[in-house]
Amino acid sequence: MQLKPFLLDIWLDEHEHDIEYNLAASTGPLWTLQEILQLGTEEERRRFGTQGLAYSHAAGNEHLRAAIAEMQGVTPDCVQVVTGASEALVILMWLAAERGANLILPRPCFATFSALPQSLGSEIRFYNLRRENRFCIDLSEIQKLADANTRLILVNSPHNPTGTTITDQEFDALHDFTAQRGIQLVSDEVYHPVYHDGESKSAARLSQATVIGDFSKALSLAGLRLGWIIEPDSQRRQQYWNARAYFTITNAPSMEVLGTIAMRNRTTILTRTQQVASRNLRLLDEFMREHDHLLQWIRPRGGLTAFPWMINGENARPFCQRLVREGVLLAPGDCFEMPSHFRLGFGNTEDGFAAALERIHEALKKLLKGSETRIA
Repeated sequence: MQLKPFLLDIWLDEHEHDIEYNLAASTGPLWTLQEILQLGTEEERRRFGTQGLAYSHAAGNEHLRAAIAEMQGVTPDCVQVVTGASEALVILMWLAAERGANLILPRPCFATFSALPQSLGSEIRFYNLRRENRFCIDLSEIQKLADANTRLILVNSPHNPTGTTITDQEFDALHDFTAQRGIQLVSDEVYHPVYHDGESKSAARLSQATVIGDFSKALSLAGLRLGWIIEPDSQRRQQYWNARAYFTITNAPSMEVLGTIAMRNRTTILTRTQQVASRNLRLLDEFMREHDHLLQWIRPRGGLTAFPWMINGENARPFCQRLVREGVLLAPGDCFEMPSHFRLGFGNTEDGFAAALERIHEALKKLLKGSETRIA
């Protein structure tokens, strides 16, 4: 059993720790431990300082589960806390890996979606998010891919890396389809509720949908390593609990205290994320208009990333490598199996986004000049 190289994390680990402008980041603005603690009550700060360093509950701290349940509009027993959305995906893909089973996934997608089930021997069937369809899902394509051996259909809204979203009506139709056929519908919603062009409701409102969320993206607290699965099916919840007992057992109890504080103050955190992302997206709108002779994009409807592409169709990795030398980090599209694209994050950089775009502008001028020289 082998996992293919995780190209995105290889790239990020090599460059993001000492780069001036990290526009490859897929998170929101940075929070410090002190800032999160200041949001809490005196009792919560005391609890953090006196928290014993022992195992927590495998399903998650009861206060944290209650806070997540409140946000998602479910009861606390529907919440399984996990170690980020990463562990949620490991659990779900592991449990779906039955002999002869197939899974239906989006393309492009976050590499973990496909790499995990492929390593477990599952058959993967992709539905495509196409430029000509503005990266929107095609329900008929998904339905045609499904058969009696389909165990899981995964959707990601807002989507990483394109920023497309799924409408409430599309979710309803897909939920009805999967429920009738006994297929598990998994909605990865780590960027919910960050939207730029009309909001969508969480799939947690649907009676037979499994929802993945975490603290890393919209809540921008990746260092907590906390996530959750919303699961209305009690039998599946028991399977998740059992799998977690084998994988990670529990989260760090002190991080769960911080997560509870953050979740109870989510309006403050999410407002900051939305403000930074909206401000930077306006700057990105102007930038893309000015460079539409070199770059094209489909404006993201939600989330914190965009997925532009080079009009000439060339591999964007050399351009991304050039920008690293200029102090700006983008994520090459070959990390998502679409080489002419690159992922650009606009939610992480609270100050300096305009300066970073100016450096990209200068790099594009050099690229254009070089192309003209080769043609001549």
